[in-house]
Amino acid sequence: MKTYLPKEEIKEQRWHLIDASGIPLGRLAAQVANILRGKNKSIFTPHLDAGDFVIVINAEKVLLTGKKETKKEYMSYSGWKGGERYRSVAEIRKGKPEFLIWHAVKGMLPKNRLGDRLITKLKIYKGANHPHTAQHPEPLKAEEIIK
Repeated sequence: MKTYLPKEEIKEQRWHLIDASGIPLGRLAAQVANILRGKNKSIFTPHLDAGDFVIVINAEKVLLTGKKETKKEYMSYSGWKGGERYRSVAEIRKGKPEFLIWHAVKGMLPKNRLGDRLITKLKIYKGANHPHTAQHPEPLKAEEIIK
């Protein structure tokens, strides 16, 4: 018996809509990363892009437990001497809350060209509105994400 190996072009890509309000960041990121990779499908293959598109709304309402809102810091480096910059979660939430979810999901994807291609299928928005209504995204409930 031969092992089934899907073709390079998998056309069964759907759109999913996730409301991030009140969902812990790590659980949300893990679920989104699995959908982007296609691990929730029977045709999952580690080296192919079999995943779906994901739209995350209400990014500013994502939940962080404990003291992470004030203690956790994100570091960026400009490449120049003294160019390190540390920002807390509260600062990022004020300016660009989409970065919190993007950074968490990016860390859960493969560190290669496939991961770079998968992260482009993630769309994150600050409020409840998004411009992807024409794609008819299927909403995922919070219970499916938190489980």
